[in-house]
Amino acid sequence: MTAEGPRTTLLYDDWYPAMRSAALRRGTLATATLLEIPLVLGRRRDGRLFALRDSCPHRGIPLSYGWFDGQHVTCRYHGWEFEPCSGQCALIPSLTSHDRLDATRIYATAFACEERDGHAWVYVPSPGSGRRSEAAERKPVPEVPKFGPKYRTAHLTADLPCNVDHGIIGLMDPAHGPFVHQAWWWRSRASIHEKSKRFEPIPEGFRMSAHAPSRNSAPYKLLGVYGQPVETTIDFVLPNRRTETIRCGEKWFASLTTVTPVTGSTCRIDVVAAWNVFYHVPLVTPIARFFGARFVRQDQETMIQQAEGLKHSPTLMLIDDADKPAKWYLALKQARLDAAATGAAAKHPMDGPVELRWRS
Repeated sequence: MTAEGPRTTLLYDDWYPAMRSAALRRGTLATATLLEIPLVLGRRRDGRLFALRDSCPHRGIPLSYGWFDGQHVTCRYHGWEFEPCSGQCALIPSLTSHDRLDATRIYATAFACEERDGHAWVYVPSPGSGRRSEAAERKPVPEVPKFGPKYRTAHLTADLPCNVDHGIIGLMDPAHGPFVHQAWWWRSRASIHEKSKRFEPIPEGFRMSAHAPSRNSAPYKLLGVYGQPVETTIDFVLPNRRTETIRCGEKWFASLTTVTPVTGSTCRIDVVAAWNVFYHVPLVTPIARFFGARFVRQDQETMIQQAEGLKHSPTLMLIDDADKPAKWYLALKQARLDAAATGAAAKHPMDGPVELRWRS
């Protein structure tokens, strides 16, 4: 992978997917990095997930080098034991009967951690806001919308050598499809035509209102076999989430795509999808994974190539109307940063619904 692109400001006080929860088996520890914070994650005996800062509060050695018995994480340096969901110290082996130190008043940094759609989601509070943030209880943990009890799922991921802003702008860019994703099973440059879509403001984001999906994309055409109108809605919500729902009568497809900052200059894209379309068609899940992986890899390769240019700090531009969603995202992000700094309510950059037109 090429050198990283420029850094960006990170958004805290929200949920981010740290890793796939299947990797968190009882009695084992795993590591991840979110917003430049090293984490150690695991699953207690009762099945509950936890996330701790991967640093012992005593002498700073990573807790991931220690041991986990399903109940306590033990530091390998001096044997301090921590209850992992709260971070509370349960034992300091070196203390004697003459010591007055209360070990239970010491805490490792613990983060709220919940499991949804096969991800371990971690709430990352602003630096210095305390061990646990009550805001985590007020913000729902993101998950893929589902419209029935029977569905199939799939997950795709890719690391990107760019900051989260470039990753998100690439995610919502409506004009790159015929060029980046040229394929017989998706679309070609010859299929480019003018499009018009209605957008509306939603809390901390915006929505591409319900509309018939693009007629130059082969996967959407397949839904025509059900003989009912097909309608899709796309939401973007801070800090990093794009949700798409496609409805065709009782049949549906939904996906949640996140671009998560690992550091200030690198990020990771995750796509989790759920669907009941073609539910009884054999091999539909591995086929979907195969083509979906190629689709994500095309985006990854483009981001790698873009990072080569960004190393030299070029002058960039955003145009109307194709880049308007990117402008909204950047304005929403700045409004949230300003609100955090001043305590005032964040001002939404959209006054109301708007129609955008572009060719793709």
